[in-house]
Amino acid sequence: MTATDTRYVLSLSCPDGPGIVHAVSGALASLDGNITESQQFGDPDTGLFFMRVEVTSPAPRDQIEAAVVPLAERFGMDWKLDVAGRAMRTLVLVSKSAHCVNDLLFRERARTLPIDIVAVAGNHATLAPLAAFYGKEFHHVPVTAETKPAAEARLLELVDELDVELVVLARYMQILSPELSEALRGRAINIHHSFLPSFKGARPYFQAHDRGVKLIGATAHYVTSDLDEGPIIEQEVERVDHTHTPESLTAVGADVERRALARAVRWHAEHRVLLDGHRTIVFR
Repeated sequence: MTATDTRYVLSLSCPDGPGIVHAVSGALASLDGNITESQQFGDPDTGLFFMRVEVTSPAPRDQIEAAVVPLAERFGMDWKLDVAGRAMRTLVLVSKSAHCVNDLLFRERARTLPIDIVAVAGNHATLAPLAAFYGKEFHHVPVTAETKPAAEARLLELVDELDVELVVLARYMQILSPELSEALRGRAINIHHSFLPSFKGARPYFQAHDRGVKLIGATAHYVTSDLDEGPIIEQEVERVDHTHTPESLTAVGADVERRALARAVRWHAEHRVLLDGHRTIVFR
């Protein structure tokens, strides 16, 4: 890679068939592209082909895009091209729990997570001081049954005003309406404990302790109108035993949630997650 080269990432999906890899690599090579990473998968269940390529090239982005367009038409591709490593503009939604948003903010500051958190928004003002500590603008958007439509409209305004590419629900304890879920389709990630459908509602770890669970888990997934049933990006588990108290189970659960969410956000920001119906293909 020379000083004039740019590192790009191309991700795509299309109906499976012969010649796709050859066509993509050939188009990139025609622009003096050097492929540094390539992963692909053909799903026998859906008949779809998925590919993620990192390439360095002296060509400007518009030339790379122009080379991909005829391939997209030929193979029926859905595709994205981005500069690899570019920080994705991110809005984090919170309520009162700090562990997930604090982890994301710290990782962003340490430059170990390729996101740019442009703001934090919460239905409570509890975490405004935490956002201020990291130098982030905090937007208090209270939600009640009566104000929910207006509150969700305000969240969409923030997405537009701040040019947000990714919304992360970092223990945001509000159910998004089908309309908002659809508006954020494919660009909103949620995290929740993996006890569901058991132990619903408040204090799930206390309920889990009462039942003597042996595994603590968390699931990070895309938001859809089906509550907590969106395409799964990542899951994490931790073994526990009878010595754990409800409080220590909660602490273990918080750590598991942080790890699962951070990986899901990273993989999304690096364009490693491709939707395959109600599932995901993750090129780690």
